[in-house]
Amino acid sequence: MQVTAEEIHLLARLVSDLCGVVLDESKGYLIESRLSRVADELGCKSFTELYHKIRYSTDLEHQTKIIDAITTNETLFFRDASPFEALQHKAIPELIDARANTAFPRRLRIWSAASSTGQEPYTVAMVLHELIPDVHAWDISIFATDISDTVIRAASLGKYAAYEVQRGMTPELLQKYFINEGTTWRVRDEIRAMVHFQRLNLLKPFPQVGMFDVILCRNVAIYFTPEARRDLFMRLANCLAPDGYMFVGSAESLADLGPRFAPHPHCRSSFYRPNLQPALV
Repeated sequence: MQVTAEEIHLLARLVSDLCGVVLDESKGYLIESRLSRVADELGCKSFTELYHKIRYSTDLEHQTKIIDAITTNETLFFRDASPFEALQHKAIPELIDARANTAFPRRLRIWSAASSTGQEPYTVAMVLHELIPDVHAWDISIFATDISDTVIRAASLGKYAAYEVQRGMTPELLQKYFINEGTTWRVRDEIRAMVHFQRLNLLKPFPQVGMFDVILCRNVAIYFTPEARRDLFMRLANCLAPDGYMFVGSAESLADLGPRFAPHPHCRSSFYRPNLQPALV
């Protein structure tokens, strides 16, 4: 099924409304390769028919098919290792010290805002296990969200094929935090218990998520319009503790959002502390 220039325009607008991903005239090949199957499944004879079926339907399952087909869920454990090094050697130790004399000295809240199939939040959980000897005595919660119901369901199972755990995972950590089940590897229960998965669309308000000490929002806003990207990080900053840390993708920078988002380099990576007052630096 071939897509016309008019259909590219229609579907690009639909995709942007559903999940924020920006497609232009050069992405016709992507629409054909990823949405042809969806059109066939829904009995559509053209991309125009697919557009109308999704646009004027309240069937969330149909919308999810479009989102799942378009969004990129490519990820791996310890992806771009340097942010996790900064988390382990800088952010978490400093947060632990800062919380020591508070009412909740052993409480940490972390948000993996675009968690895909779960490798990122499970990696964070493993980092915390490696860093904190008595981690089970702590009140730690890792909130993991993604726009796709499909990947959220897969992530919550914590099961991965051999090739998935071999990408980024050391043999030592694999044996320590996974159980081999024949052709798959399952994340151990003590790691899975630290992570709570939930579907969430970052384009929409999220007033009930709470406050976090660390927010990771990596490699998702690069597909947004500049306006949607700015709005997202401003709202994320509002969910961050005054001394909290924000991590984005290795190829991303928030410096254009103003002095509040000045980068802090560490471990070949950068993080942001948008709510930190100058007097506390």
